Amino acid sequence: MAEIPVYVISGFLESGKTSFLTETIQDKDFLDGGLSLLIACEEGEEEYDEKELEQLNIVKVVIEEEEDLTEELMFELQKTYKPARVLIEFNGMWKVDRLINEVLPNPYTIVQIITLVDATTFEVYMNNMRSLMAEQFKMTDMVIFNRTTDETNQSFCRRNVKAVNRRAQVYFEGFHGDAIEEEPEELPFDINAPVITLEDEDFGLWYMDALDNLDNYVGKTIKFRGYVYKPDRFTKGVLVPGRFAMTCCADDVAFIGFICKYEGAENFVSKQWVNVTAEIGKEFQQEYKGEGPVLYAKSIVLTGEPEEKLVYFS
Repeated sequence: MAEIPVYVISGFLESGKTSFLTETIQDKDFLDGGLSLLIACEEGEEEYDEKELEQLNIVKVVIEEEEDLTEELMFELQKTYKPARVLIEFNGMWKVDRLINEVLPNPYTIVQIITLVDATTFEVYMNNMRSLMAEQFKMTDMVIFNRTTDETNQSFCRRNVKAVNRRAQVYFEGFHGDAIEEEPEELPFDINAPVITLEDEDFGLWYMDALDNLDNYVGKTIKFRGYVYKPDRFTKGVLVPGRFAMTCCADDVAFIGFICKYEGAENFVSKQWVNVTAEIGKEFQQEYKGEGPVLYAKSIVLTGEPEEKLVYFS
C-alpha cells in the first residue's frame, strides 16, 4: 500500500496556521494529483474559503476534541476519501507525540512538522507557559516566527528552540509573510579574546553555539567552571566537565558537556566542581556519532560550587 504523506502545522491559537495553510494549498505543484484531506483541529478568526477548497479537491474535516482524533478515525478517513496527502492544522495544546505514536497508522507517514509562533507574544508565553512551548518544539522540523518586528529578540527565540531541539530550522517572517534576515547571535562572551572566559550562567549558551558553530572555536582556549562527570566506562585520561541545564521545566533537567582529555584526569571523580582551561578541538567520537567538540585541557583544578548550579538557555 502506498504511503500517504502527512504535513503537520502546529502552534497556539492565532499563531497564523490557517493563513500559512491557505498559502500552501495555492501552490499547484504541492497539490498535484489526487484528493487532499485537511484536518482542522481548531477554528480561529481566519477561515478557509470553502469554494476554494472544493476547487482544489480538498476535503476539510473538523476535529474539536483531542480524544476524537484516533487511529480508528484515520482508518475511516482513509477508507472514505483515499487521500493522496493529509494536511493537519494541529492544536498547539495537544500532544504531537500522541499524534505520531497513537493516531497515525500505516500507511500515514509524517513528512514534515512545522510550528508557527507569534513573535509578538513569544516571550510572554515562554515566561508563563514554558513547558507547553517547549513541548511544541521537541519534534518539529521547522519553527517559523511570524509577525517579527525590529523589537523581536531573535537570539532569545532561536536559543529557546535550539535548547529543546537542535535539529529544528528557525525562520523569521514579518507581518505580511516577508522573510526577515536573521540577526547574528549575540553572545555574552568574546570569542575572539585570547582566552574565552565563561561566567557560570553562560555555559549553556556557549555549549549550544559550539555545537552549531564549532569551526568558530577550534584552536581557541576557553576557561570555565564545570561539574565532573566520569563514569567507569570512560578510558583513562578522559572526563566530561559540564553543567546541569534546564530547558523547559524543573522536570526536564539534563547534564550537558563535552569530552575532555587530560593527563591528570585520574585525579578527579564525578560530582567535583573544577575550573577548566582547555583548547577546543574537533574529533570523531562515538558518543557524538560523528565529529564534535573535544576539549584538550591545559589545567583542571578543584574549585567551590557556584551559587546557581543550573544553567538556562534563554
